[in-house]
Amino acid sequence: MPFHFCPQCGTKLQPDFRFCPSCGEKLPSSPDEAGLQISAVSLKDETKTAVTNSSPPSTLTCEPTVVFKNDKTKGTKNSRKMVRNGREIIVLAALSDPEDEEERMRVCGPEPEHSCKSKKAKHASSPEPLPEGEQLTDQSGKTWKLIKLIDQNMTELLYEAAQPNSEEADHILKLGAKDGKIFNEQNFLQRAAKSASVEKWIKQNKLDFLGIPVCVGFGLHADLYRFLIFPDMGCSLQSVLEEENELLSEKAVLQLACRILDVLEFIHSKEYVHADVNAENIYVKPGQKSQVKQSFCGKRYTQKTPSRRSDLQSLGYCMLLWHTGTLPWAELHHPKLVTAEKQRYMKDVRALLRDCFGKREVSGAFQGFLTAVMSLQYTEEPNYSMLKTGLSAALQQLGGSKQFLVCR
Repeated sequence: MPFHFCPQCGTKLQPDFRFCPSCGEKLPSSPDEAGLQISAVSLKDETKTAVTNSSPPSTLTCEPTVVFKNDKTKGTKNSRKMVRNGREIIVLAALSDPEDEEERMRVCGPEPEHSCKSKKAKHASSPEPLPEGEQLTDQSGKTWKLIKLIDQNMTELLYEAAQPNSEEADHILKLGAKDGKIFNEQNFLQRAAKSASVEKWIKQNKLDFLGIPVCVGFGLHADLYRFLIFPDMGCSLQSVLEEENELLSEKAVLQLACRILDVLEFIHSKEYVHADVNAENIYVKPGQKSQVKQSFCGKRYTQKTPSRRSDLQSLGYCMLLWHTGTLPWAELHHPKLVTAEKQRYMKDVRALLRDCFGKREVSGAFQGFLTAVMSLQYTEEPNYSMLKTGLSAALQQLGGSKQFLVCR
């Protein structure tokens, strides 16, 4: 069975290719011989990242841990490959920057209608849940028992899991279709976010923590499912916001933003973009300092995909939503109307802040961050140091620190 895309780097292949023209790797004769045992279709259709998020009660001090995965990424475009400045970049998830879609259309042209229909049909149904108590064996031979289904969306299921001889569910098992979007997260974690790479980045950038999740196991089950295993990451920020039914303070939002910026800079440095930054993908764990984890569901970064700027704009929108509870386009349902509103506010950050804050005093830190982000060009590399310095300075003025996050 010929590969259409290289299992290693995602480059499009001709049927008679025996070696990848981009990375030089020999192509396996069948998907089973590929290291990750996945059809090339998933590399084409399933390149999206998600940020998994867990959050503690509003009165608890917690570690915001940013982890990247494919959770709850609704309405995202399939990934595309492009070359920017001679380097291939992987795009992880949904488009949020209105100019990104314009740029993609300029470079690639519109997608055929039949292509869109087939993609919708491919992802129309979520994987069937497995019964609690069922056991799955990862590629290292370890067995994991499903304890409880804790979350489900259109493409994935999350279970509390443990090894059979463990008395408590101290791990999370993420389950998706074998050839589904979960492959992209597995690909990122194995290729770009190995423990040694993360530790090296932490030391080089003098960080105390980087919220990239640790994948302790992965595998296939019943020839239908693909799964990933993570240590318990706590609860999502979205679940905290819903449970507490109150907005986050400016200090808490700035603490989260600083941690998330650290993670986005790491992802971008590996030539990926996240493309789905939201509260459902951010995990915070009670009782820890401030380790925010985001789950990954992204794509290689190219001129045909969402940009680094798009990730930062998404973070800015999240900051506004978490602190003010609204965005000007929140009640709009047609994508074209939402895009038009975002384009309008990109050119008028003051109006965006005024419409979100209402009669409340506008945060200078929010205004500085959004102004800098909106002024970026589509292909421009962000000045992460400048952005983090601005947020950190404002956080210190409020008496806060990245080290201790209080979600209230």
